[in-house]
Amino acid sequence: MFAGTAAATATVALTGQPAAAGPDDEVDTGVPSPRLGGRPLLCEPYLLDPQPSSVYVVWHTEESGTGQVVLVGTGVTGMDDPAALDAATGQRGSGPGWRRVVAETRRLSRTREDAASAVPGRTYGAVVDRPVYRQLARVTGLGAGRTPYRVVSVDHRGRATVSAAYTLAPAVPRRSPVRLLLTSDHQLKTMTPANLEKVAETVGVRLDGVLFAGDLVNVPDRASEWFDSTTGLAFFAGLTGRGRRTIAGRTYRGAPLLQHTPLFPAIGNHEVMGRWSDTAGLDSQFNDPHPVEVARARWLRDRPQGVDEATWLAEQSWDVTTYEELFPYPRSAAGGPRWWSRTIGDVHLVTLFATQIWRSASPTGRGKFQEAQADLADPDRWGYGQFIFEPVKRGSRQYRWLESELASAEARRARYRVVMYHHPGHGLGDNSAPPFTDPVQRITRDPVTGAVTAVSYEYPLADDHILRDLEPLFSSAGVDLVHNGHSHLWNRFRNAAGVNWLETSNVGNSYGAYDVSSGAARNLPDKPDHIRQGDPGGLSPVVPTIAPLTDAAGRPLPYVASNDITVFSVLDSAAGVVRSYRFDTRAPDSPVVLFDEFPLA
Repeated sequence: MFAGTAAATATVALTGQPAAAGPDDEVDTGVPSPRLGGRPLLCEPYLLDPQPSSVYVVWHTEESGTGQVVLVGTGVTGMDDPAALDAATGQRGSGPGWRRVVAETRRLSRTREDAASAVPGRTYGAVVDRPVYRQLARVTGLGAGRTPYRVVSVDHRGRATVSAAYTLAPAVPRRSPVRLLLTSDHQLKTMTPANLEKVAETVGVRLDGVLFAGDLVNVPDRASEWFDSTTGLAFFAGLTGRGRRTIAGRTYRGAPLLQHTPLFPAIGNHEVMGRWSDTAGLDSQFNDPHPVEVARARWLRDRPQGVDEATWLAEQSWDVTTYEELFPYPRSAAGGPRWWSRTIGDVHLVTLFATQIWRSASPTGRGKFQEAQADLADPDRWGYGQFIFEPVKRGSRQYRWLESELASAEARRARYRVVMYHHPGHGLGDNSAPPFTDPVQRITRDPVTGAVTAVSYEYPLADDHILRDLEPLFSSAGVDLVHNGHSHLWNRFRNAAGVNWLETSNVGNSYGAYDVSSGAARNLPDKPDHIRQGDPGGLSPVVPTIAPLTDAAGRPLPYVASNDITVFSVLDSAAGVVRSYRFDTRAPDSPVVLFDEFPLA
């Protein structure tokens, strides 16, 4: 079908120019004939930012290739792979029941691997660049309802990969009911594929949105954590049904959610890389961010040559480039992909960049509360405590945008208002303390030599930016739900103004609950500002309304914090409720249990 001149014409029609032959081609002249047999995509396609008549389709490959297209329309479901390839590479841009949309190709700028990477068939002795190419197509002209689509990727040798047929849709009309999956903190954790498989079994894969409250992976610049980690737990693998994890004799693959359901993500601390290095491992780089103001002071001091200030500051403080390139939409004029809002049916969603670097509470070494003794003479080696990446306190740029957004006509017209971000405001988890505030640095010096003898950090509870600044704004603006992550457990609260606070992050694992009912206390110094048990914000946790777990004495527990029981939650706006479900991975044949339901308003 694709021999000779027809093949050359087909490829030119797809890309606009003849394909360049690769180094391992048998011939180095002419254009290779498009044919099946290409390598698997790095990930199945995923959907972003539906608008009234459009949606973005995104997928990733290991080379730029000669053509990347989306086939859209009812006709694609009846196509076999050769017919889909013919449609993708033929001269016609459309046919009976289908049309072709060409994707834009862009190489991700910071994806790398290192000795700690787990890539099929490959090992790395040091940090190396790993080419990953983003294919992004905006499919326009969509009518109401779902439309089938497939993606076709042709590499430089003319080998094509054709996806299965999935469905996409434009934005849900305003004031229409929606179903939204609430999740976070997947981070390549063990139970995640089982969790997603049970989501699909319980509510299906064609939802109206996946609201992801941060911590998608562990180290954001490590490409394999997103795509093809041999653990079977890569981010896109689980959410597209390509994961693989065996628990108690049952193998779970996740579910094809993102191929059908648009992703609405927020930035967690694990989406933020630290200072760039050509030699240090990626884990080390991830754990080595500096505040932007510290990096800027060094820039003003040293005036580096041959690099612009913005690039230098990103490399010498912290960076979210990989996240922004993977998820360029949704975005706002003020915050880009970092903070934004969208109306999804009858739900108005506001997403913030509210997170901080996580540091150890150990009393020695660089951590939350002090610098390492060995580093005291060199401020470039300090960690500067558990500092906040992007300000969200009153008066900050992000706060001013949030204040305006919650007062907007768009937010006021919605039946429900949801705010999503990563760091907990109210919670029983370990990461709910110390307070979410700028560290107060105290430097002690030798009275004779002036040498630094100690650097410590304090976190005043009265200055918690979420409790002091955001919660009053949420209460006055009529926010119905705050959806956060970070502590890897399930718990919920309701304040006096009727704002519901939900963390439903016991997806892949847990780090425990710190409450009188558990008897556990957070590993914090014994100081008034450090709340070692319970919610630092002073609210009482709500016991699940239907089937709470119980302690050894049979008393109901107000949380789920388990490495065996996985949890997911679904916002059902038609019913006006959020439902939470649990599944015990120790008993693969056991049913999914609806254990909590609460009204949004």
